[in-house]
Amino acid sequence: QVQLVESGGGMVQAGGSLRLSCATSGLALMYYGMGWFRQAPGKEREFVAAVGWTGDTTTYTDAVKGRFTISKDNAKNTVYLQMNSLKAEDTAVYYCAAKGGLLVPATSPVEYDYWGQGTQVTVSS
Repeated sequence: QVQLVESGGGMVQAGGSLRLSCATSGLALMYYGMGWFRQAPGKEREFVAAVGWTGDTTTYTDAVKGRFTISKDNAKNTVYLQMNSLKAEDTAVYYCAAKGGLLVPATSPVEYDYWGQGTQVTVSS
């Protein structure tokens, strides 16, 4: 049974940093591409960042380029999203997602097979 559990969310002031973690179980993370998405109240779920299964290729939405970094630690079965220089518009519930054999990072939620329950990030201005 595949499980993804996000943690690390919270409340932070604008300009601050948070690191989100996505602990995985029931899958071999080294063979999975991973993504982070977010959903703000009243808005559609949107793509944030993704990494291919090799860990060598990443992609980001323009709004977070240069501020967020996605990485995966296969030994710890965990994926991270380091978020720096946070802005009020980054406030949302953040979700991690997994897809087996995904070499090229995917930006569409329909590409992913497994999802976590989400973690709230609130940035105060």
